[in-house]
Amino acid sequence: MHTKTWHLNVDLFEQDDSTRAVVVLRTDAGTELRDVGKARRRPGDRDVPEIGDELAVCRALFGLAHQLLDASIGDIEANDPAGGRATVRSE
Repeated sequence: MHTKTWHLNVDLFEQDDSTRAVVVLRTDAGTELRDVGKARRRPGDRDVPEIGDELAVCRALFGLAHQLLDASIGDIEANDPAGGRATVRSE
């Protein structure tokens, strides 16, 4: 069995009524992907910082997942000897 380790770093920045999450994925092959998610509390909403953190991180991870999928599709297409278009399914 071969084990690999990827590192995911999440930084949260809170200012006034907004939260920004920056996520960075680093693979052991040297690939680095990064995305940013934002959340803002509406006037009148209760001040629950964890909600902003969760939402901002969720948005950043969602964007990162899309980048990772796009990178996978590109790698599949680049390595397909038939030169076909990649189809990716969820299992």
